[in-house]
Amino acid sequence: MPSLKTNLFRRVGWAKRRLDFKWIVVGGSTLLVGYFALIPLCFLLRESFFTPRTAAQAALLTLDNYRTVYSFQTARLFLNSIEFAAGSALVSLLLGTLLAWLNERTNTPFKKCFFALSVIPLVVPGLLFTVAWILLSSPKIGILNLLLQHILDTDYVFFDVYSMGGMIWVAGLHYTPVAFLLMSAAFRYMDPALEESAMMSGANTWQVLYHVTLRLTWPALFGTMLILFIRALGSFEVPALLGLPVGIQVFTSSIYQAIHHYPSQIGLASTYATTLLLITAGGIYFQARISSQGHRYSTMTGKGYRPHPIDLGKWRCLAGTAFALYICWIVILPFLVLLWSSLQKFYRIPSMAALHDLTFDAYRFVWDYPNIGTSVGNSIFLSLASATLIMLLTAVMSWVVVKTSTPGRWLLDNLASLPLVFPGLVLGLSIMTFYLHVDVGVYGTLWILLIAYITRFLPYGMRYNTASMLQIHKELEESAAMSGASWSTTFRKIVLPLIKPGFVAGWIYIVIVSIRELSASILLYSSGSEVVSVVIWELWEGGQYVQLSALGVLLIMGLFFLVIIAQVLAGKSGLRPA
Repeated sequence: MPSLKTNLFRRVGWAKRRLDFKWIVVGGSTLLVGYFALIPLCFLLRESFFTPRTAAQAALLTLDNYRTVYSFQTARLFLNSIEFAAGSALVSLLLGTLLAWLNERTNTPFKKCFFALSVIPLVVPGLLFTVAWILLSSPKIGILNLLLQHILDTDYVFFDVYSMGGMIWVAGLHYTPVAFLLMSAAFRYMDPALEESAMMSGANTWQVLYHVTLRLTWPALFGTMLILFIRALGSFEVPALLGLPVGIQVFTSSIYQAIHHYPSQIGLASTYATTLLLITAGGIYFQARISSQGHRYSTMTGKGYRPHPIDLGKWRCLAGTAFALYICWIVILPFLVLLWSSLQKFYRIPSMAALHDLTFDAYRFVWDYPNIGTSVGNSIFLSLASATLIMLLTAVMSWVVVKTSTPGRWLLDNLASLPLVFPGLVLGLSIMTFYLHVDVGVYGTLWILLIAYITRFLPYGMRYNTASMLQIHKELEESAAMSGASWSTTFRKIVLPLIKPGFVAGWIYIVIVSIRELSASILLYSSGSEVVSVVIWELWEGGQYVQLSALGVLLIMGLFFLVIIAQVLAGKSGLRPA
């Protein structure tokens, strides 16, 4: 008969085997993802049913917030939001699709150069892009308006950026690179045999584009439109800078105003945010449905093919000119107007007299600005820390989803993707609401911003790591296990090195978008936890346009330098452009 001590040791050994370190890591990662994804949503919904809390009166349970939001008076808010999001998405889709088709399917000149330049606008923060277009097309000080008025000797306002049309134009231009990159991928991998057959049957270039190419890319077109619509719906910079001054409100600007009302109407803001969340979730649901039916439009098969670019003939030079104009409108003009503004003592329209008064005072102001060192340090810390934590956390989650047969693992993927439905301002509001009620010492500190960044960009890390994890065959891990390697050793020495390209690409992307993040930061920062984007916002609110332009120029140049470094690192990591 085994002794009691022997039985005890056996039970302890059995418990250790069952309590594998692998499942401790997986369980901890799952709890963290659930915490980041679900807690903000629950408290956002809860807060929407309460009245404002004041020093004299506690918050009361009520449905008044929903009565206000869903009343007839707020119908205009809903229509404005839909009009702005749909209009800017349509502008982006039309421009991006045309440019992607020209770049991928035709013999347009300067294609390689254009593809490289098209990535640059992605690093420009939306706040700076909007400010640049205010300086270009404001009714009073806009350079384009003043130039045309001088040439045509008239007082007519040709461009009014402070209008719904102006908002749609600026947001549409800013999101065009996203549409271009998404549609480029769709056009690049499409078998050209059907297009060639149509041309041999007598169809001209534009008939082939309309009747064949666009119809075959319908899922990509619809999916891209939904992505652009969702991004525009959650946009904050354009509605705040262009809409609020003239009374054009959308959901995001209404949320911002409700928060800054006295007393702060967090319940009303939460109700606006919940409505915006429902619309966004509906868009993502339809996008998933379209993606699931993409096999009906498949043209790539096991049979090899070599794509032949369509000869544009006499339209070739015009297409090259369109590329040049696009780069001018979206990159060169906005940057030049910010650079010009940054070299003035106060903003002046370009002229010979102003040219003689160039100064670097704005850059000296930025250098001596009290919070600039702190804000730059905070931005760098938040971007590096959030990118590293997200990629490590999602590496474990993607391993569970892809490499195990754990029941319900698809729920983990959906859980990690849940923050996609949160526009930045809504996410900031929900996190603020939670930590106002649950005092764990992070509200008003830099850590609440780190939590917001991790939550906001968690889905992007999941997508990058999952795509890389799918390429690793399970026999590599099985071989390591047969050689006696533990799970932690296998994951650290085999899995992580093999997913390095996707890991590095995701890390670089999250670093860049974290530095330019404003919508979530604007509700969560406090004294000492400012980031660069918040400093730019404060300069704008203070009317310090020249100083704002100087800081914007430095930020754009810094982000561009970061992209160059990223490309070098990507090359060393085995990454290659698609």
